[in-house]
Formats: sequence, structure tokens, C-alpha cells
Amino acid sequence: MNSAKELSKELTVTNELGVHARSAAQIAALARKARSGVWIVKNGETVDAASIIDILTLACGQGSRVTLKIQNPEDINVFNDIVSLFENGFGE
Repeated sequence: MNSAKELSKELTVTNELGVHARSAAQIAALARKARSGVWIVKNGETVDAASIIDILTLACGQGSRVTLKIQNPEDINVFNDIVSLFENGFGE
């Protein structure tokens, strides 16, 4: 997972409800399109972004800071789409 090609970005949860089932499902649907791993890290805990349950275990309320990571630079479009979800408050 700690490849020199890995990309990461710190993100803040801005929507009022935080990352709940619907927003976790949006993240997971995008992450599943990636060729390689996509992870979300919060307070040192790393979870698979393709798993709704894993994402929910992070308990990301409004104002939470997380780091999004991808292993393969070829997945930059998936990475950017997930960043956009966070930046747009998951459309809420």
C-alpha cells in the first residue's frame, strides 16, 4: 500500500449528516471502479473504500478529517470523483 506512486489527499466531511449509509454507498460505488486499492484513513485506521460497512465503521461526522488514498495513478479519475463527492457535501 505504501507505493511511491500512491496518491493521497486530506478531506473534510462538510455535509451536516456526515458520512452515513447513502454517502458511504456513493463512495463505495466509485471505489469499486478502480483497478487497484482505494482507502480512507481516519485517526490511523485504514479501511477499504469499496466497502460501505468499512466506511461506516470510521464514524465520520461533520467536520471529520480523513485521508483518501489510491494505489494506482491510473485510478486518478476515481480518486477525483471521490474528492468531488466530499467537496460537494455528497449532494446534500
